[in-house]
Amino acid sequence: MADNQYAGRGQQQNGWFASPGKNLTFSLLLKPHFIALNNQFDLTRVISLGVFDALQPLLGADLKIKWPNDVYYNDKKLGGILIENLVQGNKIKNSVVGIGLNINEDKFPDWVPNAISVKQILHDDYDKHFLLSDICRHIEAWYLSLKAGKIDLIRNTYLSRLYWLNEQRTFKTSEGVLNGTITSVRENGILIVKNNNSCEQEFTLKEIEFLPPNPRYLAGEFDVQI
Repeated sequence: MADNQYAGRGQQQNGWFASPGKNLTFSLLLKPHFIALNNQFDLTRVISLGVFDALQPLLGADLKIKWPNDVYYNDKKLGGILIENLVQGNKIKNSVVGIGLNINEDKFPDWVPNAISVKQILHDDYDKHFLLSDICRHIEAWYLSLKAGKIDLIRNTYLSRLYWLNEQRTFKTSEGVLNGTITSVRENGILIVKNNNSCEQEFTLKEIEFLPPNPRYLAGEFDVQI
């Protein structure tokens, strides 16, 4: 665990802000040799579920997993996960799992427009070392479930906790604004969104953005990303 992270990064090279000593920024080294390459998104599910299970008793029903692996409270980002796999042949040799969570952050800079911390939710400091232990315990439980072949349980639970699942929402794609509903996630992690014509469309991480619930984004202003 790092007390001070000065070059944090997330998905698609996004930056990550963390004041020294206030938040959780740590990495795990896993050796998931048992996961087939075409099922590697199951590791993303497992890590997301482990983090969720540690936080949910604390934060309640407003906690969600934003596809593919961010942690959200209401419409604000509480944390993120970045997994880098080293592949050897047709197997995953090593996985480095980086996790960043906003725990005791008081205030975020202006360039972090939609972040929130556990302290801002609970209005009190929280013991980040206790939370770290709890997160690792829950990740281990889900990881062992994956190793035991409980894939349907993992995939169904991940889907049930997904941010914006079965809700009519607004997205940005290469073709412009999309009003649609998240209905599922494929085995390989592809997001499925049903448009207003009841047609299902598939998206990878780089192909879709979640637009905040703000009317000005419907007019074509996309300067803020979630």
